[in-house]
Amino acid sequence: MNEPSISALLEDLKNPDENVRQQATAELWRIWFYQKGRYGVELIERSQMMLEAGNVTQAEALLTELIKDQPDFAEAWNRRAVLYYTLGQYEKSRDDCQEVIKLNPVHFGALHGLGLCHAALGDYSAAIQAFQKALLIQPYALANQKLLLECTARLS
Repeated sequence: MNEPSISALLEDLKNPDENVRQQATAELWRIWFYQKGRYGVELIERSQMMLEAGNVTQAEALLTELIKDQPDFAEAWNRRAVLYYTLGQYEKSRDDCQEVIKLNPVHFGALHGLGLCHAALGDYSAAIQAFQKALLIQPYALANQKLLLECTARLS
């Protein structure tokens, strides 16, 4: 990955102009999805089609195989985390989110997901920390702002 490009995009996430932020967000997602080239994207897309067709077990197996084959592919871990979250398997989703963040500490999607998992598990302090980290990267993310307030209120 081209580090100066990533740095510039991360700065654009803090821009007051919503269009600049949206373009930076879309470009970061594109970079992350294409980390392993067309090969990685095709497998992620295939797993998504399986999910949409109701073949959850096959989608999970495909993502797990992709992770075994490409353990440094952060987006493969992230896609599996999303799958686990939608199944209510919050511990597994949390663990995969943590792997994504180890590989890509600025992955705001995984930080958001980590916060959601912690909240679903009732660990509101950890959820708050995850949402705060996500907001350091994407300060204008209204969903994270709202979730941060909700988790803070649950601790009161």
